Amino acid sequence: MTGYRPDVDGLRAVAVLFVLAFHASVPGLGGGFVGVDVFFVISGFLITGLIVRDLEARTFSLADFYARRARRILPAAATVLVLTAAASWLLLPSLRAGDVAADVFTAALYAVNWRFIAQQTDYLAAERDPSPLLHYWSLAVEEQFYLVWAPLLLLAFWLAGRRAIAAVVVLATAASFTLSITWDGPAAYLASPARAWQFGAGALVALALPYLSRVPRLLAALAGTAGAAALAFSLTLDESGYPGLQALVPTLGAAAVIAFRSPVSALLSLGWMRAMGRLSFAWYLWHWPLVVFFGEGSAWPVKLALVAGAAIPAWLTMKLVEEPVRFSKIVIELPRRGLAVGMTAMTVPVTVALLLGAGTAPGDAVATAAVAPAEQPARLDPAAARTDYPPSAGCEVELTATTSPPCLFTPSGSGRAGAVPGNDRVVLLGDSHAGQWFTMAQRVAQRRGWTLEVLTKPGCPLPALKVVDPRLGREYHECDQWRENTLSRLEGESPPRLILLASLSAYADAKTTMTGWRPTLERLRRLGAPLVYLRDTPLPGIDVPACLSGKDAAACAFPRSAGLREDPLAARKQPGMWTLDVSGLLCPGGGATCPAALDGVVLYRDDSHLTNTLVQRLAPRMEQQLEELDLIPTVL
Repeated sequence: MTGYRPDVDGLRAVAVLFVLAFHASVPGLGGGFVGVDVFFVISGFLITGLIVRDLEARTFSLADFYARRARRILPAAATVLVLTAAASWLLLPSLRAGDVAADVFTAALYAVNWRFIAQQTDYLAAERDPSPLLHYWSLAVEEQFYLVWAPLLLLAFWLAGRRAIAAVVVLATAASFTLSITWDGPAAYLASPARAWQFGAGALVALALPYLSRVPRLLAALAGTAGAAALAFSLTLDESGYPGLQALVPTLGAAAVIAFRSPVSALLSLGWMRAMGRLSFAWYLWHWPLVVFFGEGSAWPVKLALVAGAAIPAWLTMKLVEEPVRFSKIVIELPRRGLAVGMTAMTVPVTVALLLGAGTAPGDAVATAAVAPAEQPARLDPAAARTDYPPSAGCEVELTATTSPPCLFTPSGSGRAGAVPGNDRVVLLGDSHAGQWFTMAQRVAQRRGWTLEVLTKPGCPLPALKVVDPRLGREYHECDQWRENTLSRLEGESPPRLILLASLSAYADAKTTMTGWRPTLERLRRLGAPLVYLRDTPLPGIDVPACLSGKDAAACAFPRSAGLREDPLAARKQPGMWTLDVSGLLCPGGGATCPAALDGVVLYRDDSHLTNTLVQRLAPRMEQQLEELDLIPTVL
């Protein structure tokens, strides 16, 4: 198909510089994430050209193909995985190191993109600190693609030669592109089926090169320059809604730069660009762990220094691991030796991950609560706190759902699917900050022989606010529909005894938030039931269980000024609405910080939600407050 292309090595340098600038948060280069798109196009071009060339020469072998992939990718990737695992054990709290162990395990098996999809779809897991292996998603996508791509092209060639290959590439690229603009959320960004079309774009260039060489020189120069301009323009793109149609800009730009020789090709072929391109793979592997370990919360110049400094371990990895294995005559001699290298490069980090996971699993007592009485220091269990959810599984609706299931809990605790909402019921309404109060609401209902109806959607404000969901990367239209459907549903049901409301107070500023509350409260008041607003709880802004797994409770306290944000609805009296406020219990006194744990109890299961253990302890007091307000009958 084609020989060595020095300009393609230079284009690799452009791709990695884009990604480095993005992860360093360099101002004005916010679209640098498209560097991954460029890598995908380059990979599709080179690998498809190689496969077709060997097929036409009748020298293609699947074993040889995968052995070459293993030699090229796996040893360097495994080296960084093992060293990242070791660094997480040394530098991170044990719970977070345990998360990294799971990331190492799936990254070594090149399935980590699906783990990240599951985490980012999960509203609660998505709030955790970033993984130092988050960038391995692109390697997983690439390896999954070629696991299917090589056999597919081989089969097509056997059936009908080069024309069948072209047809397969066109159809696969079109199908994948359709998925990429149809799917929403993390899957659109991280899933291999939705990204395969970018490899396909490079593959199409490889197949079309014999015909593109006939394009007049001036026209080719213009097309190649236009492609470079498209790549430069890509730096202005926004992650919101990406990839979608926006991904056409860097993808077609990279394809044009590869397809057409232009003055840009000469620039990319310069020696220093080619050298940087050869370093790009190892540099890509190393830069992100350094940012996560040493640059979290730092200003962009610090991050830039870190990603630039990553060139040093990258160069060492390239010289000591990548090139010696890749060009070893002994390994190259037989495909099975290359495959054995690949299996070893997968087995070693998997083993390290299992050992690290076992070594970082918190025991029954992993951190001392400094706030407990000195004579009997309580021992906290951060691992249990992280999974200390209310027993309301299935009630907090999925990301794109627009209606809640019939989550009704009868006094006996059964009948969730079949109970009919009647007058004798309590409604728990709002987002996940309402859902955290499930156990308290259930106590209030059950002790009076009432039913509890749960209507909650995580990440969806109860006030009528327009929000962008970070998991979808766009405006959260499903939230607006859910809010409307839920209010209409309540309007069609018999009036409840009590409505408990809660919603995160940090979606917008105070004025905008109050404007959004007005239409919601107006409709709820017309239901004729007492409204009780549960003031938003303090927001730690840190992964509390992870912090407590490595430090004592005093060191995990968070600033009062940041945690006790203004809750505009709680601060303003509303007709027909009462407010319960437990912030004084969660952040007692007048000191500069709020505690992460009190009296041996971890207060938060993540960076903002209360543990169910804490809610159980608060429930009797809150029930008593409702009784004192004469909103519910007193029960002895």
